[in-house]
Amino acid sequence: MMAWVYLLIAGLFEIGWPLGFKLAQTTGSFFHWICFSVVAMTLSGIFLYLAQREIPIGKAYAVWTAIGAAGTYAIGVLMFQDAVSIAAMTGLIFIISGVVLLKTA
Repeated sequence: MMAWVYLLIAGLFEIGWPLGFKLAQTTGSFFHWICFSVVAMTLSGIFLYLAQREIPIGKAYAVWTAIGAAGTYAIGVLMFQDAVSIAAMTGLIFIISGVVLLKTA
């Protein structure tokens, strides 16, 4: 059970580094947000490592990237007015459905 918590934390930090890169581009705090990204990348990797001690690598990696992809898309829409379309939302549903299927398989 703790491995899945580690994997969720890893996925959340996976969202942090592209967010930091975007904020480095759009704010006046380039160095601050690049450092944020590096810390997020490092913590994401550490928690993925911890999760993979109990979760098979393929399943862990798929869930980790799905959390990062879906979360980053949501951040883009909510914070940066990225475009929303039926196709993109369908893809997001497929990503989330795939993660649920992997978790239950």
